[in-house]
Amino acid sequence: VRLTIVPWMSVTVEIPADVAASIRVPPGELDERLRLELAVALYRQGLLASGKACALAGQTRWEWEEVLGRRGVVRHYTDADLTEDLA
Repeated sequence: VRLTIVPWMSVTVEIPADVAASIRVPPGELDERLRLELAVALYRQGLLASGKACALAGQTRWEWEEVLGRRGVVRHYTDADLTEDLA
């Protein structure tokens, strides 16, 4: 499975065939789903900012926020972020 993170960089994640076949996702959706799961995991751990995680997942901002809400992911949003957004 090849995950392209940015146009000039790609990361290859090797998944054994038996494991890939066991993932309960339709084959045509596997790459998209793995990108989403990676984005959520990295964001949840504070390793990737929301905007970058959204881009990695290949979603709109609204779709991304919906995913986080459905999964109960706590947003990493500080008072400084709020002040900056209000300005």
